[in-house]
Amino acid sequence: MSASEWKRELRERVWSLLEERGVARFPRPVRGRIPNFQGAEAAARRIQDTDEFRRAEVVKVNPDFPQLEVRRGVLEAGKRLIMPSPRLRSGFFILDPAMIPERLHRRAATIKGSFQHASKAGLDDLPAVDLIICGSVAVTEKGVRVGKGGGYSELEYAILRELALVEADTPIMTTIHELQIVEDAPMEDHDFSVDLISTPKRIIETKGLRHRPRGIIWEKLSEKKLDEIPLLKRLKGR
Repeated sequence: MSASEWKRELRERVWSLLEERGVARFPRPVRGRIPNFQGAEAAARRIQDTDEFRRAEVVKVNPDFPQLEVRRGVLEAGKRLIMPSPRLRSGFFILDPAMIPERLHRRAATIKGSFQHASKAGLDDLPAVDLIICGSVAVTEKGVRVGKGGGYSELEYAILRELALVEADTPIMTTIHELQIVEDAPMEDHDFSVDLISTPKRIIETKGLRHRPRGIIWEKLSEKKLDEIPLLKRLKGR
């Protein structure tokens, strides 16, 4: 079985399990998405109690629904939030809590709200990132992560690494349900591992070797992908 086939099988298994056990939440169905789950808020709070979160001044979080409370927590803690636009079509957004009334933090942390309350960041506008929090479909306790299959989290990381805004030791965390933990999963050269897993029940510090791509693997990107993401095209032009 190839790595892509293995990942596909894991995704289908986890999506089905979340639905069958009744822990999947809006937006439904969870198939094809970073799945939202019962207890996502508790998993978000556990991350906010970590030393890495407390120390961070700039936090990058994916735009998916199950990480909404993570993003709100970043703003409420007075930290700047880096939020990718969906499919990176509009690049990255910067949300500065100093510029957003507290009563609007939750709205600003949504995809729709980010377009209204964030500033769009060019390649030279992005700050260095102290912490990355990502969504996942499946994760092993060694830190191997499987996303929903679009490759956007990996591409976002690679762009930030290319711009020297994250380092090999920048911590990466994920919030998931316990049912999303799998025994084993493949790791490809463009994948990154996670250092910490937060579930509604516990924090897991991963045991595997840290894997971090050094930047964009340009030969893996099609011309179609470059055309779809203007930021990538500008970066390649450099």
